[in-house]
Amino acid sequence: MSWIRQEHWPEYLMEAAGLGLFMISAASFGTLLEHPSSPVRAALSDPLARRLVMGALMGLTAVALIYSPWGRRSGAHLNPAVTLVFWRLGKVSGADAVSYAAAQFAGGAAGLGLAQVVLGPALAAPAVDFVATRPGKWGSAAAFAAELAISFALMLTVLSSMSSARWAGRTGWLAGALVALYITFEAPVSGMSMNPARTFASALLAGGWSFYWLYVAAPPLGMLLATEAHLRLHRATAVLCAKLCHDGNHRCIFRCGYHALAAARS
Repeated sequence: MSWIRQEHWPEYLMEAAGLGLFMISAASFGTLLEHPSSPVRAALSDPLARRLVMGALMGLTAVALIYSPWGRRSGAHLNPAVTLVFWRLGKVSGADAVSYAAAQFAGGAAGLGLAQVVLGPALAAPAVDFVATRPGKWGSAAAFAAELAISFALMLTVLSSMSSARWAGRTGWLAGALVALYITFEAPVSGMSMNPARTFASALLAGGWSFYWLYVAAPPLGMLLATEAHLRLHRATAVLCAKLCHDGNHRCIFRCGYHALAAARS
């Protein structure tokens, strides 16, 4: 493994910690909202209302991670499918892409494991079930199509925003808003994953692998299709960097177009 960029370990650890914190939030809020003995669950008897609250909380979690100091430095991919897209765009080296993906899988599992230590049996209760993502009553075909569609829409939005001087700084907020909407309205269809590492963490603890293939295949495919659509719609406007929030105040390990842009202006 000598080809791994050892000087980039801080960014790899930040990616691991980022998805770990996301999973801790998902486990904590999921238990609070869905466990039968929770007073919040008793107060919000309508499943749609609970998903609305969960969506808002997880959307804000995503925004907080993207704009955090660690997110500004690592790029806050937090998802192997997102890293794959930026590798496809030539912004991430192969070594960094593999290391990011490994960190995301490890970090997600570690975060949910820590949540299990804190929350105890409540996280394993059937109503919470380690916040696992599984197909809803419409079956795996509908879940696959839904995961493909939401992943496509999210990545097309992110790339379009990142390519716009006006909207680039709001990319994290747009991504968080879509996460909130998807959890509210799409979760009954597929569980709302868009992230193979996120689903891996839940499947590892819950022991539910029956539909894991779906969450490995659909999100990367949807995001790669969105990338190809973006390249055809915005040929003249390139994505400059693999960071969802690039403020210039944090180290950038990517093939960053902002460096060349700054040099050209100086």
